[in-house]
Amino acid sequence: MRQERGVGVTGYSPARQLQHKTADRALVAGYAPAAAPKPRPGAPRITALGGGQGLSASLSALRRLTTELTAVVTVADDGGSSGRLRTELGVLPPGDLRKALAALCGDDEWGRTWSEVIQQRFSGTGELGGHAVGNLLIVALWEKLGDPVEALNWVGRLLNVQGRVLPMSAVPLDIEAQVRGHDPARPGELSAVRGQANVAVTPGTVQSIRLLPEEPPAVPEAVEAVLEADWVVLGPGSWFTSVLPHLLVPSLAKALTETRARRLLTLNLAPQPGETEGFTPQRHLEVVADHAPDLAVDAILVDERAVTGGAFGVADLAGLEKAAERMGAELVLDRVAADDGTPRHDPELLAAAYDRIFRTHGRIGPWR
Repeated sequence: MRQERGVGVTGYSPARQLQHKTADRALVAGYAPAAAPKPRPGAPRITALGGGQGLSASLSALRRLTTELTAVVTVADDGGSSGRLRTELGVLPPGDLRKALAALCGDDEWGRTWSEVIQQRFSGTGELGGHAVGNLLIVALWEKLGDPVEALNWVGRLLNVQGRVLPMSAVPLDIEAQVRGHDPARPGELSAVRGQANVAVTPGTVQSIRLLPEEPPAVPEAVEAVLEADWVVLGPGSWFTSVLPHLLVPSLAKALTETRARRLLTLNLAPQPGETEGFTPQRHLEVVADHAPDLAVDAILVDERAVTGGAFGVADLAGLEKAAERMGAELVLDRVAADDGTPRHDPELLAAAYDRIFRTHGRIGPWR
């Protein structure tokens, strides 16, 4: 610890104190962030909607194509560290926002280090056990500034992120799902299951969701980001708890239907146990149309291996194309999955697929 910050260094020799000061100066010099990348002339303005690991995968790909990138993140998480902070302090759940910020950290040493730091969780069984460092940092700035958007801007500047992260709404939300067969003894009965963490692992088949409070307000900056984008990317991610909630915030849903941006829906690589277990690719599209019947989509990206004998089995491609057409979209089959056999998007393959779609499926103006 350093004397000049008002903390004593009793017990350290002058040589040891000098060693610490020299090391501190080297640390600061070594970890100084690289200059923020300049926007590429004509680069597309992209707004990505989602949450959790799915949104992180999309952002990791999209940041390779543009610096004009905004993430709009769901705020319904009620489990783990986010759920504890939400319950104790009444704040937005910070976890998915933290993951989006980490995905947008720079590729230099500063960015990689901060990405790891904010994802680091405290160990042990005490009050700090299980909390992510980034969650506490975000909540601290929320309490200090009283403005969730400005606080996230400050975190973004600290991390030197390439883009911007916004909450979907400025109020914490709950998800309530209608689930058929939640009670195995009554497989045909519909039950209400409340809470993101519960919906994510529910037995039975999720039929639909709603948000509580109903008709929540959107963050104005999120609506603006959708209206001003060249492309809006929805998915991948947990279908009912990360993707669909954006379509149930009235002003955000209205912006999605009125924007001049092109709209891209990215399908998951596999059904999710609990949430979409047993779903076909067509069923994923059908529930989007059920929750947002006025939403038109320009392109739907599907991993070709996932629907030709992969996690979805051998899909009905003709039926999938018809489901896409009903949404006004062209079905795009491409290779976007990692080669290690896990249902995980490869950032470089996903970026290449996005780039091809942006260039060939209609665009507002040229870029690059």
